[in-house]
Amino acid sequence: MSSIVKLFIVSPDTRSERRFDLNVTIEQLKAKLELITGIPVQNQKISLHNSDDDSQVLAQLDNDAKPLGYYSVRDFQTIKIADTNPSTSFTGQLSDVSQVEKFELSDDAYAQRTDSVLAYKQRHKVGRFAPPSTEPTPEPAVNIPIGSRCQVESTEPGLNKRGTIRFVGQTEFAAGLWVGVEYDEPMGKNDGSLKGVQYFTCRPNYGVFVRPAKVTVGDFPVEEIDFDDEEI
Repeated sequence: MSSIVKLFIVSPDTRSERRFDLNVTIEQLKAKLELITGIPVQNQKISLHNSDDDSQVLAQLDNDAKPLGYYSVRDFQTIKIADTNPSTSFTGQLSDVSQVEKFELSDDAYAQRTDSVLAYKQRHKVGRFAPPSTEPTPEPAVNIPIGSRCQVESTEPGLNKRGTIRFVGQTEFAAGLWVGVEYDEPMGKNDGSLKGVQYFTCRPNYGVFVRPAKVTVGDFPVEEIDFDDEEI
């Protein structure tokens, strides 16, 4: 029977598969484990498990004079090494962030630095430091001739709002391009004026202002619309 056993060695910072002689003493084993895990011999607490995820301890390897084979160790079992004093071990110093001195900088101190991202953005006028654009956004070109017949998109199924183009351009009531339409029927909202400014002239409730995207220009003859009693 072979005196060599294959074991998984697991510590807070390492995991590896190793071979050990069953005749090695626990004291000698600890010396080897220090080289593998970085945990000093005096800080090691060694336990034997069936697997990595097995929380049940089969044995505590705490008798330095006993050989490894004394604990009935079998191939592919797991030895877990706990660090009883992480503050004094090399690996513990890497993983114990409570020992790391935090660097803190106030907002005012950060604003005074010349090597920060904030300073770079200020120098190169990037992001919120970029100067506002003075050029107006160009309006998309539209082909909507004054006097042409049109149909306006409606949210009511089966209802076609037809009329004549009376105005195309900028207004004072809202930014962007607007189209003034004189409806064939009194389905509008005004007489061609809005907020005291007259953009075109039509009968009351025959005029409306819509965005160009809602207007279709074409051969749309006048339709007779019958209003039932509920719509009068």
